[in-house]
Amino acid sequence: MKVAIVILNYNGKALLEQFLPSVLKYSQQATIYIADNASTDTSVAYIQEHYKAVHLIKNNQNGGYAKGYNDALKDLTQDIFVLLNSDVEVTKGWLTPILEAFQSAENIAAVQPKILDYKNKDYFEYAGAGGGYIDFLGYPYCRGRIFNTLEKDTGQFNDSTQIFWASGACLALKKEAFIKAGGFDEDLFAHQEEIDLCWRMQQQGGSIQYTANATVYHLGGGTLGAENPKKTFYNFRNSLLVMLKNNTQAAVWIILFVRMLLDALAAWQFLIAGKPSHFIAIFKAHLSFYSLAPKFFKKRHKHPKKIGYYQIKSIVWMYFIRKKTTFIALNQNKK
Repeated sequence: MKVAIVILNYNGKALLEQFLPSVLKYSQQATIYIADNASTDTSVAYIQEHYKAVHLIKNNQNGGYAKGYNDALKDLTQDIFVLLNSDVEVTKGWLTPILEAFQSAENIAAVQPKILDYKNKDYFEYAGAGGGYIDFLGYPYCRGRIFNTLEKDTGQFNDSTQIFWASGACLALKKEAFIKAGGFDEDLFAHQEEIDLCWRMQQQGGSIQYTANATVYHLGGGTLGAENPKKTFYNFRNSLLVMLKNNTQAAVWIILFVRMLLDALAAWQFLIAGKPSHFIAIFKAHLSFYSLAPKFFKKRHKHPKKIGYYQIKSIVWMYFIRKKTTFIALNQNKK
């Protein structure tokens, strides 16, 4: 299989300086691309001067993660696309287990490696950890990360298994499945677009796989840090939009109503904690959701197949009330 590693960049010269060398060193079997989202720093000039073996794709605007990758991938001919954040350090031999995972079953559409924290390499990283899931209400969580609780990597997820969503921080995709699913939804712009894509690929018969035989280290927050209100806005809005679009149950409106109540509670918690900008971000996220809801409601009819999307009814209940803070504890009782 021919492989393209595509790193989306926006004003990330410092990250490219730090992390691109490991990608070049340990990814000899792949063609490496930098897809630049109309950066205004010196990223492009830096790549052109120092990394002539790297292929440069120049997008004409900053369309976020979704449009940025859609534009970058449309003319590539490789069989496998590995979408890699610019703040990820890869390790020796990391690509081989990913390719082997694709070869293990014809219906595998996406693969995620083990994602550990670059700053604390004994622990899982927030964005993906040991593979992602969502609960009945659409809240995402991972093996190794529930809300802001990160587990230490003790080998508890040293396996290969089917998951619900693979992290966009290091997301390997079969080109055929990506195209069949229609690529990323550009209306989402950034955040949770990989959950939407993985959901749609499964609706079309694909499988999402995790393999611990490949390990990468993710810095996190390279473009939007956890304290940035924009991140809060996209996470809250897009979670609602993804649920509306892909949950084909008639009860989806009840689910969304409950979510909005819980979102309101989260907003007040931000305000009490002295973070009014995040309170406002959630309010704006709901207004944006209302404006986009008719458009996303029409999209849901394009993917009518129902799939079992959740294992846990309420991650909020299990984590905050039942105090189940690890994935293994969570799954000891799924009520």
